Amino acid sequence: MGVFDGKVVLVTGGNRNTGLYITEKFVREGAKVFMCGSTPESTAKGEAALHDMGVDGFRAIPCDVSDIRQVTNLFDVIEREAGRLDILVNNAAHQGIGKPFVEMAPDYVKEVFSVNVVGGFQVTQMAVNRFFLKQESRGVVVFLSSNTARRAIRNRTAYCASKGAINSMVRALALDLGPLGIRVNACAPGYIYTERWDNLPENIKARRRLNCPLRKEASGSDIANVVAFLAGRESSNMTGEIITCDAGCSCQHMPEDVDF
Repeated sequence: MGVFDGKVVLVTGGNRNTGLYITEKFVREGAKVFMCGSTPESTAKGEAALHDMGVDGFRAIPCDVSDIRQVTNLFDVIEREAGRLDILVNNAAHQGIGKPFVEMAPDYVKEVFSVNVVGGFQVTQMAVNRFFLKQESRGVVVFLSSNTARRAIRNRTAYCASKGAINSMVRALALDLGPLGIRVNACAPGYIYTERWDNLPENIKARRRLNCPLRKEASGSDIANVVAFLAGRESSNMTGEIITCDAGCSCQHMPEDVDF
């Protein structure tokens, strides 16, 4: 038996990188999983990647979470095909890469926030109103935040600010939804090995790993395991928490080679 047998799960941004492993985790633990990418092309690519990983039994639906019409369509499909939703994982993200602050247009900040903050808000609100409040088992929400919400990185102002907003939203939602029986928590990763690492020089990878007391970045499975914990029975008395999974990066003042 799987830990999530009989559960219905939605993973936004489940089509690439960490989202693939979150989708895989819930499928292998017995859940009926719906996952989405922001475009039909990216969703189809993610569907193929999951099949290559030996993962079947999930439903892939394109949905840009910043577009409320697409979110509504996504939930129409879930209602029609499953009739319920038990777990929402807000993983979809705009990475906000390559825009130094002095060159960053306000519209770019809005673009990042429209996915990371507004998107997460409206998907969560729809999950609560259409499903969680109508079910005896009220449902669980897990956001993907980042350790950059607490310790900023350079040239990622919009991204860092959006992840800080997610942390605040998690705490606010926990207060509003807790009395209704709905839990809201977040996993805050640091470095995760993704496809972007494949193009990095080895010396850059080594320097990044030196930032980590455990000397290794997270795998997608590492993050998926934390998400599953926050979604499952073992965390049933937790809400409003942001659990960091970053190989110890956040516990240090400075990396080892400059900390003397």
